[in-house]
Amino acid sequence: MARRSIPILKQCSRFLIQSRSVTYMPRPGDGAPRTVTLLPGDGIGPLVTGAVEQVMEAMHAPLYFEKYDVHGDMKKVPQEVIDSIKKNKVCLKGGLATPMGGGVSSLNMQLRRELDLYASLVNCFNLPGLPTRHENVDIVVIRENTEGEYSGLEHEVVPGVVESLKVITKFCSERIAKYAFEYAYLNNRKTVTAVHKANIMKLADGLFLESCREVATKYPGIKYNEIIVDNCCMQLVSKPEQFDVMVTPNLYGNLVANTAAGIAGGTGVMPGGNVGADHAIFEQGASAGNVGNEKLLEQKKANPVALLLSSAMMLRHLQFPSFADRLETAVKRVISEGKYMTKDLGGTSTTQEVVDAVIAALD
Repeated sequence: MARRSIPILKQCSRFLIQSRSVTYMPRPGDGAPRTVTLLPGDGIGPLVTGAVEQVMEAMHAPLYFEKYDVHGDMKKVPQEVIDSIKKNKVCLKGGLATPMGGGVSSLNMQLRRELDLYASLVNCFNLPGLPTRHENVDIVVIRENTEGEYSGLEHEVVPGVVESLKVITKFCSERIAKYAFEYAYLNNRKTVTAVHKANIMKLADGLFLESCREVATKYPGIKYNEIIVDNCCMQLVSKPEQFDVMVTPNLYGNLVANTAAGIAGGTGVMPGGNVGADHAIFEQGASAGNVGNEKLLEQKKANPVALLLSSAMMLRHLQFPSFADRLETAVKRVISEGKYMTKDLGGTSTTQEVVDAVIAALD
């Protein structure tokens, strides 16, 4: 059963239909309060989602949460959770641990397929006050989220020989390319770079490139580039400021997003979301490698910044841009001052100390 946190506002209305269907684009809304499905997840998930709940309550944000317990060792996502996300259209999620091997399906992949969350969006950028090797990094990685190597089509041909299929379709490739160019157009981005390995996988990645090129012709005001994935990784760590929006197939996008996140300040501060035409799930942008870190959990020193910034993305998606700006400004002020930082950012603060500092910075 769902456990609703104390409502800040007690009424909820349906999404206002917009002329553009692309998800997560800043646009004015009707200001009506919204219900959001909340999945705290595993490990540090309840700690950082709890941080978001505290900040939202302090902001008097016009939303309230329907909370469900979902864990990565479950065989499938409970139907009531799927129904809740379909009803509310938006979900905020902590990390879900995926067991290695054993035939257990990833709940993250189940959610993406069930809700057709075809685009993963990760924004990797420098935060003032957080020292990094490179400056002027502001990269948006848009990754196809439903096929490729993550299709899950594997079988053992004979003992000791496993075949894993990589599926690329024109429909999904065109759809993610259109999302990337539409995002660039609506967010005043100048360049879209397609990441591929078509020199080796000539049919699969060749189809992805062909689709990107066709879509690029419809956006003459946006520069279009292509780069082979291995060269892309080298360029990312040597000159990341050259990249703007990057569009990738599934596996490459996972690698590129995590590399870009590491360059810009680490996975603990990078926001992201998985979006589709009708639904969106917002979560930590890069891989939550510390989800199962028992030491972080015991010490209560998990970094809540990534999920707080993802919540700001969610607020914009819900058409509450002023609340999103207020939250982002508070988080950036805390990072800039440098007094309250978790261990991964070079500090010693606990999660609660960072949350208290963000709440104080809201005023």
